[in-house]
Formats: sequence, structure tokens, C-alpha cells
Amino acid sequence: MTAVRAVLLDRDGTLVEDVPYNGDPALVRPVPGAAEAMALLRSRGVPAAVVTNQSGIARGLIGWDDMGRVHARIDELLGPFHAWAVCPHGPDDGCACRKPAPALVLDAARRLGAAPAECVVIGDIGSDMDAARAAGARGILIPTPITLAEEVREAPAVAPDLLTAVRAALDGPWPGPAGERAGEGRAPVRTFAPTARTAQALGPTRASARTASRASTRTAARTATVRRPS
Repeated sequence: MTAVRAVLLDRDGTLVEDVPYNGDPALVRPVPGAAEAMALLRSRGVPAAVVTNQSGIARGLIGWDDMGRVHARIDELLGPFHAWAVCPHGPDDGCACRKPAPALVLDAARRLGAAPAECVVIGDIGSDMDAARAAGARGILIPTPITLAEEVREAPAVAPDLLTAVRAALDGPWPGPAGERAGEGRAPVRTFAPTARTAQALGPTRASARTASRASTRTAARTATVRRPS
């Protein structure tokens, strides 16, 4: 496996709780384990960037300044991050940067001084994994209630929470080369389980809540049809 030199994170639903078209920094809430995950990356000397679709700008629902204040709050709580790669376009704008296109991943990798194959993209929906695959990076999916079952099946790797995903990004092991698609007839999906150390870092309340909700999350993932509107 190529050594991981950078971790690229989706924003909404992966790094912070998903608040559609959020322009209010007061609404920023990190997901459980986010602070511990970022501290782990810093302790290993691995830079992190955020790669995010923000179509609220194209839709006129938020402005660049609103988004900047939200990102400043995320940096305050979890960062600082080494780079922010943002697509402000809508899904019908025909841009080259909106995930699942690879441009955000390629831009963030370049700014962090890493080759795409040396990067791991962590996200919660298939477009995050498709962007990683198209760029030649590795991907880890963290399923949420909006994640489709087919996206879980085709993800190169799956983790139940952000801290587990970051540990997996740093330590592996990984199935197959970067950019490989998992699923039927292809490489097996690698499922990473939280370690005792991860559960301890999350704390007893958050860890038990995460465990209790995992079955319902998987059920919701099978039936969800509403996608994140960014």
C-alpha cells in the first residue's frame, strides 16, 4: 500500500452534522469523534483538507461570506485545515469541480503536496467515493441515513464513524490498489470496525449511542431516496 500523505474530508454529514445550505456558524456541530480524529491526524503529521459541494451559493441561498464564516467556525472547532476545496455550482451547471468529478480531490491533493494515490477521501455518499476513484485516490465511506445501499456495496471501504475511518486511513489494511471499485465481481468491500481505543475516545455515551443506532442507520440506508442537497 502507498503511504498515506493526506486525508481529504467531505464536510456535511462527514465532518460536521448536515445542515442543508448552512450559512450560520452557530449551527456548526462536529460529528462524534471529529475532534479526536483531527487530533490523531495532527499527531501523525498527516495534513487534512476539506472537499465539499456547496450548491447553496449557486442557488442564491448562501453567499461566499456566509460560507467563509461557517468554515472559520469549523477551523476553530476542529482545525485548522490545510486547504478548503469548494465547488459552488449547482448540479445542472456542467462544471468540472462538483463531486463526483475529481477536480476537488485533485486540487486538494496538489495543494497538500501529495499525489492522488497518496490521499484518502472520507465521505458519506457515493459521489465522494466516485470522486476519489476518478482521481485515483482511496476512499472510505461512512454510511448515514441518506447513504444508499448500492453506495455501501460499491464503496472500496466502509467505517462506522469518522475516528474509525481516520484510523483506517492511517493504518489500513487496504484491499487492492487506489481507485479500484468494490462490489459484486470486483474487489471485496473492506469494512473497518471501531477499536476499543476508538470507543474510549468517543466516550461511553456517544459510543453506545453510535452502536445502538447502527442497525437503524443500515436499515435507513437501504430505503433512503432523499439525497443531501449540497
